[in-house]
Amino acid sequence: MTHHRDRFERAYALTEMVAPAHLIRESDEAETDRFLLKKDISFSGLSRLDRTSDSFQRGDPARAAKKLLGEMLADGDIIEVQVEGWKRVHYALGSDADVLSELGAGRVPKAWTPLETTTTEEVVFLSPLDHVSARGRAKVVFGFDYVWEVYKPEHQRKFGYYTLPILWGDRLVARFDSKFDRTTNTFVILGLWLEDEALGNNEAFAEALACGFARFVRFLGASKLDATVIREPLLRRRVCSSPG
Repeated sequence: MTHHRDRFERAYALTEMVAPAHLIRESDEAETDRFLLKKDISFSGLSRLDRTSDSFQRGDPARAAKKLLGEMLADGDIIEVQVEGWKRVHYALGSDADVLSELGAGRVPKAWTPLETTTTEEVVFLSPLDHVSARGRAKVVFGFDYVWEVYKPEHQRKFGYYTLPILWGDRLVARFDSKFDRTTNTFVILGLWLEDEALGNNEAFAEALACGFARFVRFLGASKLDATVIREPLLRRRVCSSPG
C-alpha cells in the first residue's frame, strides 16, 4: 500500500504497516461485487453502470452484473432514477433517496449547507478529473463542452494545457488556464474564457471570481497574481485588486 508521497513519487510499505488491523480481512466474491457496484454508483452520484463489467473481470461479467443489480434493487441498496430529458434509467445509492427527494422538490438538503461561502458568493474551480467534469459529464449535465487537453499536442489545443472549469451557482460558466511560476512565486492566469460574454460586465460574478482566485493564490502560497491576460476590464480589475 502507499505509505506516503514525495512530490509525485509514491513510497510503498507492507499492508500491515499502513492499514489498521481491523480493516485487514478477506471478503468473499459476493461482498466484493456489491462493494464494487456501489463504489461505481457513488463515484458519479447517478450512474448508467456502463462500466460495471469492468469491476468483475471474471466468468460472464455481464450476466453476473445483471443478476447482482436485480438483487441490490430488491434489497434497496440501490434505486432506479429517471431524469427528465434523459432516455436511459440511471441508478443511485439507496442511502441517497432522501437527498434526491429533497432535490426533486426544489429544496437544497440541509446536509449540503456550505461551511463557508456558497458557490454564488465564490466560484469553485473544478479539477479536470472531477466527477462533474470528467468523461463528458460536463456536457451532459451542464451543456458545458469540456475536454482535458493535457495530452493533446500544443497546436491542437483549443484552450490550454491544464484548463479548469469554473462553477458559479449551479452552472459551469467559464474556464481558465494558468501556471505557477515558482521562480517569482507568481500565480499566472494564461487565459480566461466565458461561456456568456455578458458575464464580463456582471458585478456579482466579478466578485465571486475574485474571491475564487484569491483562495487559489492562498492555497498555492503564491505571493503575486498576474491576471493581465483577462480581457474583460471589470473582471481583470476585481481579480487584480482582490487580496490573496
